Amino acid sequence: MKPLFTRGPSPESRILVLGLVATALILINLYTDWLNPVRERLASLAAPFYWLTGTPSRVGDWAGEQWRTRDELLEENSRLKHQVMLLEQQAQLLAAVRAENTQLKELMNSAESVNQRVLVAQVIGVSPDPLEHVLIIDKGRSDGVVQGAAIMDASGLLGQVIEAGDFSSRVLLITDANHALPVQVLRNSVRAVAEGTGDLYRLKLRHLANTSDIREGDLLLSSGLGGRFPAGYPVGEVISVKRDPGRAFAEVDVEPRGRMNRSRFVLAVLNAPIDEGQD
Repeated sequence: MKPLFTRGPSPESRILVLGLVATALILINLYTDWLNPVRERLASLAAPFYWLTGTPSRVGDWAGEQWRTRDELLEENSRLKHQVMLLEQQAQLLAAVRAENTQLKELMNSAESVNQRVLVAQVIGVSPDPLEHVLIIDKGRSDGVVQGAAIMDASGLLGQVIEAGDFSSRVLLITDANHALPVQVLRNSVRAVAEGTGDLYRLKLRHLANTSDIREGDLLLSSGLGGRFPAGYPVGEVISVKRDPGRAFAEVDVEPRGRMNRSRFVLAVLNAPIDEGQD
């Protein structure tokens, strides 16, 4: 007995049926809401597959972002360090400018109280010899500075010119061990001689009698004797007085008023006095 074979629809028929079904579904989707629940359900079922297929791309993007962020952070860190260095430098320069302005204002105030012609000069060097207290200023004979001219800052006398060049001068400080100048006590006009000790912060009054009326806190001014320094300029303040009955002279220590190693700008006192009637 021969087997029975059932012949199914032809491929053309299947394509036609599928086309009709697809057309019907399209029309139903366009003009009705019947397929919305089915579409939403299918979308929910397909979401995990979309997420899985996109994982490699997301991993690659994340890794690239991490490396890019690290490089950007390193670059930003380097840039910020440079900015901090620049700001610190600018702050230091600003502080230096403010300090210079303060010194110049103090000098101008001092110049107004000096009854002689003065010239603002800048300290441009110091002697390399530690036993020699010498400054170099940027003014010389071409500016009217001569040998012997007194040099002061806003606080008091610093020294005097010992060598005047054409465009610069050497100044011997009053604290140098080879320097001495006549002074007098502001309180009672007692005269003495202040000598340098080689210490930038100390002078000595030599050969002052034990019976002299001098005490701690007395302000010493230049007396003008000998013509080396103009009279009336602050020199220093007495900080110690020691009297030994077995000795003829008292030991008196004086702290200079001038800022020996801190002044950048100074006043050179010229020889010609100011004419009081001159504007």
